[in-house]
Amino acid sequence: MHPSVPPDVARVFTELADIVYSGALPQEALDAVVRVTAEVIPGADHVSISTLESGAQLRTQAATDDIARMMDRLESEAQQGPCLDSIIKESVQRDDDIAVTTAWPVLAKLTLERTPVRGMLGYQLFNGADGRAALNVFSDTPRALTRESADIGAMLAAFTSVALTAVEARASAESLRHGLESNREIGKAIGLLMAAHDVDDAEAFEILRATSNSTNVRLAELAARITASRRHRD
Repeated sequence: MHPSVPPDVARVFTELADIVYSGALPQEALDAVVRVTAEVIPGADHVSISTLESGAQLRTQAATDDIARMMDRLESEAQQGPCLDSIIKESVQRDDDIAVTTAWPVLAKLTLERTPVRGMLGYQLFNGADGRAALNVFSDTPRALTRESADIGAMLAAFTSVALTAVEARASAESLRHGLESNREIGKAIGLLMAAHDVDDAEAFEILRATSNSTNVRLAELAARITASRRHRD
């Protein structure tokens, strides 16, 4: 028997789906995820989404506040914690009171010294980062992140993985489309320069590049201007 989805979480699913399919930018989707996660997980005070970079360093992609960002920095400094373990071990990580007992003693010491955080949750996200991303939840109240909190967080993490993959795929497709359009304009401009100056394609491209640098106009924009001026003359 599958657990029922709490009404607040169902609302969040609907809200995130609306954001994803309304054409939101990747950062807008990330910001929405951390905001609504903090709203619906019982005991959650701070939330972040971070990616694992080289050298076991975490890069914050979105956060509800400075404490959440600080926790990413502390995990990187300690080289241990729920975010790192959720990614590396591909499992949910939970510690409801780091002051009592913890799997991350170095992180716990730094956290208690520098932040109000007492409880932590970490979930791996499967998205365009190839699973090297995590949803991280922190609580200032001991034992506030309960089993219910962990279960709701797991549902949110699963939905977030799907939502972010959809957003990233759309963004990649849009970037590719713009890139192809730009390349076509550059190709047309090179052809016009070759004909106008009786040069080969390499020399024409160098003319285009040098003009772009000297005028501080992007290559694609300059190419578009050249082809547009030809159309107007025709």
